[in-house]
Amino acid sequence: MDQALVRRLREEVADLLARQRREDAANGLAPMSAEDERQFARAVVNRVLDRYAREEVTSGRSPMTSEEEFQLAEGVHAALFGVGRLQPLLDDPEVENVDINGCDNVFIGYSDGREVRGEPVAESDEELIELVQTLGAYSGLTSRPFDTSNPQLDLRLPDGSRLSAVMGVCPRPSLSIRRARLSKVHLEDLVGYGTMSPELAAFLSAAVRARKNIMIAGATNAGKTTLLRALANEIEPDERLITVERALELGLGEFPELHPNVVAFEERLPNTEGTGAIHMAELVRRSLRMNPSRVIVGEVLGDEIVTMLNAMSQGNDGSLSTIHANSSAEVFNRICTYAIQSAERLPAEATTMLIGGAIDFVLFVERVNNFATGGSLRRMITSVREVNGVDGRVLSSEVFAMGEHGYAEPAAQISCMADLEAVGYVPGAAPTWVEYSA
Repeated sequence: MDQALVRRLREEVADLLARQRREDAANGLAPMSAEDERQFARAVVNRVLDRYAREEVTSGRSPMTSEEEFQLAEGVHAALFGVGRLQPLLDDPEVENVDINGCDNVFIGYSDGREVRGEPVAESDEELIELVQTLGAYSGLTSRPFDTSNPQLDLRLPDGSRLSAVMGVCPRPSLSIRRARLSKVHLEDLVGYGTMSPELAAFLSAAVRARKNIMIAGATNAGKTTLLRALANEIEPDERLITVERALELGLGEFPELHPNVVAFEERLPNTEGTGAIHMAELVRRSLRMNPSRVIVGEVLGDEIVTMLNAMSQGNDGSLSTIHANSSAEVFNRICTYAIQSAERLPAEATTMLIGGAIDFVLFVERVNNFATGGSLRRMITSVREVNGVDGRVLSSEVFAMGEHGYAEPAAQISCMADLEAVGYVPGAAPTWVEYSA
């Protein structure tokens, strides 16, 4: 596709859209919604392409085929509202991560562990910044700026992937895209992928149904969000869920047959005057006033941990969240670190008391080498830790640990077994391991 032509037509369509916005404002009309503007833009793109085709015929050149015209229309629309030249990468189901260190320095990670150098995604760094600015304007609940005053941006792309971008603090604008290859996922799917054994899946399903508070831990790109989605999909459809995220990513409300009653909160950044910000801790507090059945915090990275633990220990059972940590046991130290940095300056002793009354289970997920399939990487739950109480520190026991069959297997007695059995859990009903094939 001729990228210069795409840019030219995109600018023409953008000018027409801007003119329409000005006319609507002058006539006292309400501004179009993001979706209405996308649909209107498609009609404008078609008009512009018709005029371009007539110009080509008038000049004696061969007109485009219908397929070429369709691809050009999609390219112009993607340049306006989509991800531009990133789109082919997001359309490839095998692409897992994309790292961009400047417009022509692109690295692509595939699901089988391969890392390859990719084609440029823009003609210049300025065009790359413009692409991110367009995405920030149309992704999420409100426009999210990306400029010298706001050099950091996190957002969810239309396909559910997570984009993180920075500029001004590095020599060239840099982006990282983490693909959401599994958006509608269930525990049985993860069993098939070799993430856990059927017995562990049965245990986790029972823990969710028994309204246990679960924290999912792991490193970056370990699969925490995918596991969180799978656990959330064990929740009954008649429950009201409120999700709290820095940038909308979970997308539980996209599947009304699973979760018809979902409210998704997204942290709001300050405007150009530095006002109007709404932080995660405030959103967690607000969620408790919205009649939630469960509160799901997409990722804990700061002082919202205190508010979340308070919510978990005050009757909002069945909450789910993720956190970065190196092991299931290290989660408690990480929570204490966040709490002492919070506005409450909660000391370690008070934090451990909160943990003991709030968290029931900690799951640890990580990427491990699967030598049975040639050393390829797969994501696995390698540890499940139950919180048993507090005695100067958090007391816990590893109830599932890595066993000889390559899966997390029962390793200790579960103290809340009666609660799990009350919702139908039968220990040992499923085998502790299955052959992994992928």
